[in-house]
Amino acid sequence: MSAKEQISELFFDGTLGNKTIDEILKILKIPYREKRRMIDLLENLEKDGVIFKNDGGRYGTSEQLGLIQGVLSGNERGFAFLRPSGESFETDFFIAHKNLHGAIHGDEVLAERVYGRSDDEASVVKILKRGYTQIVGTFRKDKRAGYLYPDDQRYFSEIYIPLSNCFEIPNGVKAVAKITDYPKGKAPGGEIIEILGDEEDFFAEELSIIRSFNLREEFPERVEKEAENQERKGISPAELENRRDFRDKLIVTIDGADTRDIDDAISLEKIDGEYLLGVHIADVSHYVGYRSILDKEAFERGTSVYFPDCVLPMLPRALSNGICSLNEGEDRLTLSCLMRIDKKGNVKDSEIVEGIIRSAHKMTYDEITAILDGEKSVSEKYANVKDTVFLFAELTRILQANRQKKGSITLDVKEAKILLTDDEIIIPDYERAFSHQIIEAFMVLANETVAEFMQSIEAPFVYRIHEKPNEEKATTFRAFAQSLGLNARFVPDDVKPYDYQNLLKSAEELPVYSVLNRVMLRSMQKARYSPENVGHFGLASSCYCHFTSPIRRYPDLCIHRIIKDVINGKYAQAQETYGGFVAEAAKQSSEKERNAAEAEREVDALYMTMYMSERIGEEYQAVVSGVTNNGLFAELPNTIEGFIPVETLEGSFEHIPEKFLLKGSKISFSIGEEIRVKVVGVDFARRRTEFLFLEKTKND
Repeated sequence: MSAKEQISELFFDGTLGNKTIDEILKILKIPYREKRRMIDLLENLEKDGVIFKNDGGRYGTSEQLGLIQGVLSGNERGFAFLRPSGESFETDFFIAHKNLHGAIHGDEVLAERVYGRSDDEASVVKILKRGYTQIVGTFRKDKRAGYLYPDDQRYFSEIYIPLSNCFEIPNGVKAVAKITDYPKGKAPGGEIIEILGDEEDFFAEELSIIRSFNLREEFPERVEKEAENQERKGISPAELENRRDFRDKLIVTIDGADTRDIDDAISLEKIDGEYLLGVHIADVSHYVGYRSILDKEAFERGTSVYFPDCVLPMLPRALSNGICSLNEGEDRLTLSCLMRIDKKGNVKDSEIVEGIIRSAHKMTYDEITAILDGEKSVSEKYANVKDTVFLFAELTRILQANRQKKGSITLDVKEAKILLTDDEIIIPDYERAFSHQIIEAFMVLANETVAEFMQSIEAPFVYRIHEKPNEEKATTFRAFAQSLGLNARFVPDDVKPYDYQNLLKSAEELPVYSVLNRVMLRSMQKARYSPENVGHFGLASSCYCHFTSPIRRYPDLCIHRIIKDVINGKYAQAQETYGGFVAEAAKQSSEKERNAAEAEREVDALYMTMYMSERIGEEYQAVVSGVTNNGLFAELPNTIEGFIPVETLEGSFEHIPEKFLLKGSKISFSIGEEIRVKVVGVDFARRRTEFLFLEKTKND
């Protein structure tokens, strides 16, 4: 055994753990003259990641030194916060600039606690992994060098570009830089790898956001070719031998007017007082084999990403808009969940089968709404399906009532609908049509039914879980609800879904309803994917998954393969193949989902800012949606939120967070109040609209 291996063992058994170099020499009875050789050996173990050295000069494993692993979130002023991985710590740790030791926003690090003025400070001990290999920003140069100034101000260091590598690049362009080195005590070095456009170009700004989240429009050429090969195969007669043929059933799809990637179709009959609901989902796994080149690309992307002017699909369009999409009048392979539902909305029996369908109609949400509203022209256009549409609505109301009894929380969190024409951006006032609720109710039921079946046979699986709110957030939310005059008496350490549901019901007709929805959402945990089922708090469901969108979500595609193995008698094979993979798929899918959601929010905010830049001087009714030390946020009926700086308000103010109140010497503001505002400016860098407060209105 080498000296290095012997020293490693002495750290692992605790003999040398948390000791200084002098203490290690003493324990090992090594002469002081050999100190340099021992330091070299310890430094080699550090490089290998076996041990670490803290600021106090002590060596040990991460556990022995009490190190915290996490990811840094930077601040433009040069400090950062460490967000610990796992659940060992509930709080973030502040890291001063001097204690970053070269670490930057996004880096994964090990840090030790620093005890001084507070208990939540830390110092970086080791950088485990750099968070960014590429940075998006604005390029500028002088006579000596070029610099890329990151758009994300949390990444508080510019990127140095040698003049020889950027001589022909013009000043002021939006660009992407690849980071090539991290010299100690200096700005990271890099090279420009892509020019996105002029910094004043709106679409260059949008592309900058997309690149900053490491998203790409194009697929590698070989991935595109494989998708085209799969599409050309079509559907052979041999592939239909073991499939259920639903082509004689009245099956339709319901989506937005511009949807091209259609995952789901529905059929519904009522026989002897019971409903026979079919939820037919595109059989993407038939074309995207496990560990194939298409699968690896889909795994890497994790999800499709939707922007106002484009979609970045998870799969190439030959699949997502072609052979996998359940297009009207075309034969398509499906994985179908068939459910027999009683008049109370309970699933009495269910079956999952491989099928083939031919959608009769590509219907839109607006057309469904028109039929339900009795519009003659649309009803005549869909004469063969009109009665079924009313049956859809009938079953939806039954399912909604059943979920209400279980305590399901129907959050009505407003999301902007951004529409583009040839020459303008349109953001109408928020409206959530009942037609959307039909598809939502049917998909939720199918997701739940599939998850319950797979759990019952203990197959490897990817569940969609939503843990209950933690006590601290539930306590804060209860205080907020009570500050609005609502009857919130739930127990924070054991909050139930129906506690939240009852609160929403009590506020349905109040101006604060929208804000209550938003604050309630913030009090909850984030839903995520997991190989272990712990239930879904928001849906008041004991077992749930995502089964219905395999074209645009990787977890759905993953579980389709497992389901197909199970229903085809290959349970043991599914266990062996996917037993370990489901944890990997759940983690990757959760991370990619969060990344996509943040990118979508940032791009939406850019469009909203552009929209409001053309409305400076206009006045609107708004609702106070947030209060801070620096001012208050107000939300318009179309969901756009603007900021009112405290210095533009009359008097002096005190922020009382526990009461969600900005208390002033002359006037006070609390969340939910209705006010009138005027648009006075926009900040494209922050993607924020600035309002001027005019007056309080209804609930002064």
